[in-house]
Amino acid sequence: MSKRPSIGFSEFSTPEKGLAIILVTKDGKFAREAEAAVSASLITRLIEVTDFKGKLGATAETMTPEDTGVDRVVLVGVGDPAKLGHDDWIRIGGAAYSKIGHAGTVSVTLALPEVPISADNAADFALGLMLRGYRFDKYKTKKNDDNGNEPKSGAKITLQTDDPSAAKKAFGDAEAVAGGVKLARDLVNEPANVMGPVEFAEEAVRLEKLGVKVEILTEKELKKLGMGALLGVAQGSVRPPRVAIMEWNGGKNKEKPVAFIGKGVVFDTGGISIKPAAGMEDMKGDMGGAAAVTGLIHALAARKAKVNAIGIIGLAENMPDGNAQRPGDIVTSMSGQTIEVLNTDAEGRLVLADVLWYANDRFKPRFMVDLATLTGAVMVALGQYHAGLFSNDDDLAGQLYEAGQATGEKLWRLPLGSEYDKLIDSKNADMKNIGGRNGGAITAAQFLKRFVGDTPWAHLDVAGTAIGAPNNEYSQSWASGFGVRLLDRLVQDNFEG
Repeated sequence: MSKRPSIGFSEFSTPEKGLAIILVTKDGKFAREAEAAVSASLITRLIEVTDFKGKLGATAETMTPEDTGVDRVVLVGVGDPAKLGHDDWIRIGGAAYSKIGHAGTVSVTLALPEVPISADNAADFALGLMLRGYRFDKYKTKKNDDNGNEPKSGAKITLQTDDPSAAKKAFGDAEAVAGGVKLARDLVNEPANVMGPVEFAEEAVRLEKLGVKVEILTEKELKKLGMGALLGVAQGSVRPPRVAIMEWNGGKNKEKPVAFIGKGVVFDTGGISIKPAAGMEDMKGDMGGAAAVTGLIHALAARKAKVNAIGIIGLAENMPDGNAQRPGDIVTSMSGQTIEVLNTDAEGRLVLADVLWYANDRFKPRFMVDLATLTGAVMVALGQYHAGLFSNDDDLAGQLYEAGQATGEKLWRLPLGSEYDKLIDSKNADMKNIGGRNGGAITAAQFLKRFVGDTPWAHLDVAGTAIGAPNNEYSQSWASGFGVRLLDRLVQDNFEG
């Protein structure tokens, strides 16, 4: 992996060399503190020459005269300062990072005219720097940078603020969340020949160093528990399934935990109902939900979140061989409910059915949220800028929606109802695993709902947002890590302390 930049904080001062980054509002204004780095006349001239409008995330740059302390100056637009939210500051940080190039020393004047920048704003800006700085290049024997925008080695970045100590303290939580997003991205970006169920489970075990209690259920234990739905998916692969249980106990003793469940199909060929060859390579990312849950538990533990949280991920590979599950097979889930498998490519819901039931039965959580790259249908409905949200609880759905708005990992609620539920009734078993072409994301959610009982629950279909989503200022990776920041915000705003 590329060396990450180092980020520090200081009071406002005159930088001696390197790159200076200045924030500019939509009306072309900048803070007087910026004049410590470069003259107001130079900044004004750059704004005029480039016709810089200060749009959020926009940039302009120039080399500086030899008698200037810094070598280069970059302007970063913030738009309307009065309207900046959590995700906006992350976007601004990401935009700033994109212009670092090969500068070894970078000074950022985190100040705006007449609008204070809080410690949390500074931490969000730093989070944007870290997220944009992510690169997955471990398999490249020759590491190069064609566009010149990403540092080849770690730059030393200093954020100048009104209160450096407060910003540094807030940065601790941001750094923990960035670590969780990085972990989720790494897990999804790894090729499937490297990241199988056993290897993924080993990555979960690594969280023990952060104080997470981790338990791994093997195939023998899954059979004993009666997880016939999950085992049916895995039976076509030579790689055995696993279920990883991650417990972070940062809350009060005996306080009910919050639970997060992830679909971890490490590669999905579709099984006997095989997928088309074109694009099948992307199915190494069909464990994006499990990756997000693992990254979330990392984030909660790394920032010592005051909550009891459970992360459970079902790990399997869906392959076609002589032992693979067939269309028409009937399996018995851990709940005792029987499922007619009409399409072996609707496998993620089978994995989740057993893991949801297990989580609810064993831990009696306050609520459950599952994440899964579950259906292509959700992309037909929502595209790739929102994940689908389904829930049996209006309060939980509202909290998730607000967390999505704050973090930019946006959700849109879709319906559940008895009419849709009838579509998955089967003549031969308690239910079938598909409900027809129309409303495919909804019938998948209705299927999952049969395994959660009365516990408040939400299902997030992240098929369009976890892998191959459009790039933005802070995510240039094929794997976005979608869900880590969203769920960390959910916990932070509603369930800590």
